[in-house]
Amino acid sequence: MNSEVSKNPRGKNSLAAVKGGDRTRTILIQVAVVVVLLALIAAIAISIAIKHSNNVKRDAANRPAVTAPASPDGLTGSITDKGAIRIGKPGAKATVRVVADLQCPVCKQFEAANGQVLSDEVNNGNIAVEYNVISFLDQNSGGTRYSSRGANAAYCVADADPSKFQAWLSAMYQQQPEEGAGGLPDSKIIQIATATGITDPSVAKCVTDDKFDAYVQKSTQDVFSTGINGTPTVFVNGTKVQTQDALFTPGGMKSSIEAALK
Repeated sequence: MNSEVSKNPRGKNSLAAVKGGDRTRTILIQVAVVVVLLALIAAIAISIAIKHSNNVKRDAANRPAVTAPASPDGLTGSITDKGAIRIGKPGAKATVRVVADLQCPVCKQFEAANGQVLSDEVNNGNIAVEYNVISFLDQNSGGTRYSSRGANAAYCVADADPSKFQAWLSAMYQQQPEEGAGGLPDSKIIQIATATGITDPSVAKCVTDDKFDAYVQKSTQDVFSTGINGTPTVFVNGTKVQTQDALFTPGGMKSSIEAALK
């Protein structure tokens, strides 16, 4: 009988067993980490999806309706799929699209030169005008966010009474503050709306509450995503107006409109 005490009382495979146990624990830890990471990624994805869904619902809820009844002479308004305020009468033969910012001095020049032409042609039933009033010049309004607030107010006015929108827009440009000097306060914007015949108290609340601000920001990004990079940008029946004379000579748009009506 061999009376020698074994130098490995646990058996010759005990070291391998320990190593095997370590590997098993390592694998289990790695699996647990992967499971936690996958759960975290899933939670983030769900959170993003919910946030996106809520944003879509919010934008849809705040989308201007512009459902006011047509004026006695048939002038009415709507919102286009590009976020533009469309003003015109049924059966208009041509469409002018104007992309503008209420803080933009060059847009003021365009309005001074052609605002009356556009208004007359709309009232005559010849054209509809789609106003993409966007916001990208907040940095030029002395910290007052006038570009965004002005665009919000444009939707407020159109939503309440599209037949008075062009008159309000013209008055807003006439009182446009200089860049960097600070924008018009909400009270002044409301005063201009009242002076142009828009007396519905909901308009004042819409202006002070920035009701359509989220929609303004979204439509601004949508416009720039199409390649437009400045204001004013003007189209007649989808064709961009390129000449300075047409944009800034008094009545310069008349010839472009007449050509589109033929």
